[in-house]
Amino acid sequence: MSTIKRQMIVGICVSVTLFVLAHVIVFMAFPLANWGSLWQTEFMDLPYIILAISFSLIGGLVFGIMSGVLWRKQLLSVSDAIYQIEQGRAIPEIPENQTIEISTIWERIKKVQAHIAEQTKLSQKLANEKAEDQEKRIQKIVSEERNRLARELHDSVSQQLFAASMMMSAINESRPRTDAREAKQFKLVEEMIHQSQLEMRALLLHLRPVALKGKTLQEGIQELIVELAQKVPVTIEKKIEDFRIDKGVEDHLFRILQESLSNTLRHAKANQLEVLLIKRDHFIILRIVDDGIGFDVEQAKTGSYGLQNMYERAVEIGGTMRIVSIKEKGTRIEVKVPLLEGEEND
Repeated sequence: MSTIKRQMIVGICVSVTLFVLAHVIVFMAFPLANWGSLWQTEFMDLPYIILAISFSLIGGLVFGIMSGVLWRKQLLSVSDAIYQIEQGRAIPEIPENQTIEISTIWERIKKVQAHIAEQTKLSQKLANEKAEDQEKRIQKIVSEERNRLARELHDSVSQQLFAASMMMSAINESRPRTDAREAKQFKLVEEMIHQSQLEMRALLLHLRPVALKGKTLQEGIQELIVELAQKVPVTIEKKIEDFRIDKGVEDHLFRILQESLSNTLRHAKANQLEVLLIKRDHFIILRIVDDGIGFDVEQAKTGSYGLQNMYERAVEIGGTMRIVSIKEKGTRIEVKVPLLEGEEND
């Protein structure tokens, strides 16, 4: 039964009860000589008793409807507030002209919402901490597995490729040059082994990236270039200025450099490589230039996970990355990161 119907019935019952009690009291104080006069006395062409009962019923009905509408409005406001809490939304302000009881309910609803919001905040914090902890564990496991694979590849495949390269070089130098076609095939095999060595070195660099481990970005770049110069037959030129960089920016720039060098060793077939780290016009500029075979930048953006990772790292530190590559001319990668005010003054 709805609130309005219930209040209508209650209003009618109350009005009829009051009507009967009032007339009983009146008739007890002033007894009627003839009860038939209640039907004989007319008002507005209707018997008094009929008219009195009708007015009593109409009054009770009107009172019931008005009180029912009022109660329904207040209860609907409470119901809507509970629905908003159920949906996780903020509840509106307490409506005006509420009864003390309804206002008390509203206050308790607000306390419940504040408690739920606090519990939700705590749950999200715990979930974030759990996710971060799980991500750190996964990263640690992945890093350990990458290092293990890198060691195994270096100790087995890399050494075998080096041995095969030495043997092919010795065969090509010692055998008589009588068959040009056969000599060309041997030379091709030697070049393939040499290219496989470059691919392996790039893969090892990608699998086991050198972390800064407390060093500055400048120191990390210097060590990385020295290591590459010892392992890869590429002329490396560098220009590295000494200035302070935030740790988070250093790590991202170093990873971008590693990814870029890995791609260069694997695909560029470059003979010269230039690495530049400078500070100009409130920007940190990291530039890697090679004289390799180049590639289609637009096509590589959609299909290269490495390039996409470099772009994302640049964006994460508020920077931009621009790649210019010309077929048979080389590739230029430039990352620009804005300097904050505190860094500029250092």
